Amino acid sequence: MTQNTIHPTRRSILKGMTALGVSAAMIPAWLQQAQAMFQDGEIVNASHFGAGYFKIEGGRVVGIRPHEADYVANEMVESLSSWVNAADRVQYPMVRKGFLENGKDSDRTRRGQDEYVRVTWDEAYDLVASELTRVKEEHGNSSIFGGSYGWKTPGLMHHSFNNLYRLLNLHGGFVDDVNSYSTGAIRVIMPYALGGSYSNGTAWPKTIEKTELIVFWGSNPETTCRIGWSVPDHKGMKYLRDFKATGKPSIVVDPIHNATAKLLDSDWVAPRQGTDVAMMMGIAHTLLDEGLHDQDFLDEYTEGFDQFAVYLRGEEDGVVKSAEWASEICGVPADKLRDMARLMASKRTLIQMGWSIQRQHHGEQGPWMAFTLACMLGYVGLPGGGADFTMHYANSGTPKSNVPAFPGFSAGEGSKDMPAPIPVSRVPWVMGNPGAKYDYNGTEYTAPDLRLVYWAGGNPFHHHQERNQHLEYWHKPETIIVNELFWTATARHADIVLPVSTNLERNDMSMFGRSNNGLVAMKQVIEPMYESRTDYQIFTEIAKRLGYEDDYTEGLDEMGHLRNFYEKGRAKAAENGVDMPDFDTFWNDEPMQIFPTSKEAEEHVQFAKTREDPLLNPRGTPSGRFEIYSRKIADYNYDDCPAHPTWMEPIERLGGAMSDRYPLAVNSQHPVNRLHSQLNNTDLRHSYEVGGREPITMNPVDAEARGLKDGDIVRVFNDRGQVLAGLVISEEIAPDHVRICQGGWYDPAEPGVPGTLCKHGDVNVLMPDIGTSKLAQGNCGHTAQAEVEKYESDIPDLGIFKPIA
Repeated sequence: MTQNTIHPTRRSILKGMTALGVSAAMIPAWLQQAQAMFQDGEIVNASHFGAGYFKIEGGRVVGIRPHEADYVANEMVESLSSWVNAADRVQYPMVRKGFLENGKDSDRTRRGQDEYVRVTWDEAYDLVASELTRVKEEHGNSSIFGGSYGWKTPGLMHHSFNNLYRLLNLHGGFVDDVNSYSTGAIRVIMPYALGGSYSNGTAWPKTIEKTELIVFWGSNPETTCRIGWSVPDHKGMKYLRDFKATGKPSIVVDPIHNATAKLLDSDWVAPRQGTDVAMMMGIAHTLLDEGLHDQDFLDEYTEGFDQFAVYLRGEEDGVVKSAEWASEICGVPADKLRDMARLMASKRTLIQMGWSIQRQHHGEQGPWMAFTLACMLGYVGLPGGGADFTMHYANSGTPKSNVPAFPGFSAGEGSKDMPAPIPVSRVPWVMGNPGAKYDYNGTEYTAPDLRLVYWAGGNPFHHHQERNQHLEYWHKPETIIVNELFWTATARHADIVLPVSTNLERNDMSMFGRSNNGLVAMKQVIEPMYESRTDYQIFTEIAKRLGYEDDYTEGLDEMGHLRNFYEKGRAKAAENGVDMPDFDTFWNDEPMQIFPTSKEAEEHVQFAKTREDPLLNPRGTPSGRFEIYSRKIADYNYDDCPAHPTWMEPIERLGGAMSDRYPLAVNSQHPVNRLHSQLNNTDLRHSYEVGGREPITMNPVDAEARGLKDGDIVRVFNDRGQVLAGLVISEEIAPDHVRICQGGWYDPAEPGVPGTLCKHGDVNVLMPDIGTSKLAQGNCGHTAQAEVEKYESDIPDLGIFKPIA
């Protein structure tokens, strides 16, 4: 079946019945409803890129326009037609040939190389159910891993994580993961410093009103707010423009002159990648040395500044963390660091931190040091001041609505007898090292023996680092099952692949906006293509074979669950004084519901209550105060995470280890025109790729030194691997750095063979598979040095975007 072929739609069946003289009264009700649903016109649906109207002609999506509730429309919405019709859709249930013939005894090194065999859905369901039963009986539930980490597609019903987890919980339990690739280090370290969440930041309106200076440190909201975990309204991008209109100054600290710097005409400061902690310490030392720090705030609200001051002054290690010292490491002139310190002390400053700095070796130190710097300035708890860690993410900072999040499909009750969840960035390592010991957040754990991995809604062959090592770990489990929309590298390295429908091919609904600002219906736009089915349908059939069907479905179909979720959420909204229409009115007539926000939400200031009365509003730390020195962390005695913010040499950086062999720092920032790896297989990629490859951006100085010209296909390499990329020469990146955005699909020249060339440009081939430290075990996707040379051999054809028949 070609990519343009779809099964006959209910609407076409209806037409045929009418042509045969079947009267309207004789046509089943479900077919009459389908006719109304799929008639030519526009249907509301939504995605991680925004809500929109999908124009339908002849059962196909022919156009998309953004919804008027979207504050800053995102053209990525328009690519969803190309996405749903992509050539590499998984069309049928498929099983790796070796696994079909030999099961658990198959040659697992053939993953990525074997051909796939089409099977019927019944055969696929039976095979999955039998494998789940076999592994449970032979090895126990502690050998089953439910891997659903990733951005999935939005929706309350077709929440792939919960759909899978519910099945596995009914089956007796499974090993889960904990934490995230996005926030691996910050999510663990900041509760020690803050005694609570770092994510409930000051509302944008209050920040715009009261701030005098914003320092965007490794933060690029003009790019990263184009997407949302649910369905974004892009209000954070609107607030960014409101801030621009005030004319207030901003500084962007980033090796790249990023989109935010360009939008705001910010002062651009470009430190060497991986040296931000040293740079912040040079600023902190200037504040201390020149008496610009707020000692009263530090005395009243913080614990442990005295120990940190000893470290800054070098009284124990003999190294004064001065601006000159910092300059030698970060490459920013010492006078510039002193000027920044004085400016930040003279103006109410908000340090808006991105998450790239904590996705580096010793990534815990960056956010902790940024908050320490904010405490030294004394602006914490004041509107428009302090340190924020979320405003760059998915339009955070938008005032919250008066309506709580609606319920969705439940994962059910987990077993208490399972091993502890694995830090997500260590999951492949655990696969390859059963029985090994590892530390995490103050406790030592033993890696479970994972025999079966079931992945739904994620793409580990994108988000994990050191792809060649990853491949070897991936050979260890006996069975790997993947529910997927497309033939991603993850699907191509699985044993059983089940085709899932897109959000345009099913009914759902989602919260709208970052702060539950509304609710949007996600109406089925077209019939499911090929033999794709929803995760709910797939797991219902597997549950049926395992004897759990009634417990899994609770006797409800897709629309029954949606009605149930809606009415429960509607009741909660009514408790908060917000009236909503009944479900039928919402679904049929008013598919976009916008909720009000309170004046209190618009004036929310993070930590204001603690600042107003620290005795009545203590922090959740052992001292009840913000902790610059943590005795709890000191007690762990970790050699890679001291008890206060510390400059620690990473495994490699510019000017440090590996620079002699690999002189270029590899920046793996978030892409502009996709969400991580999502949309990389759409026509949108042709607008930015170079020679069919993921682009690599290089400063003219570095290109000239290597005899490279714009548009060259180059080989980027280090000891961990090699990738091809298409060269873009630009002064928007600092010398000695190159940028390859994360999310380019892995396309090995020799599939399944560790060390082979990635033909397309998966930057995680180059990144190390290590934890940030024993404390957080976050990933280090922004720590790598490499070299670049022109690729002189014949340019190989891409294979990753081609279908598997």
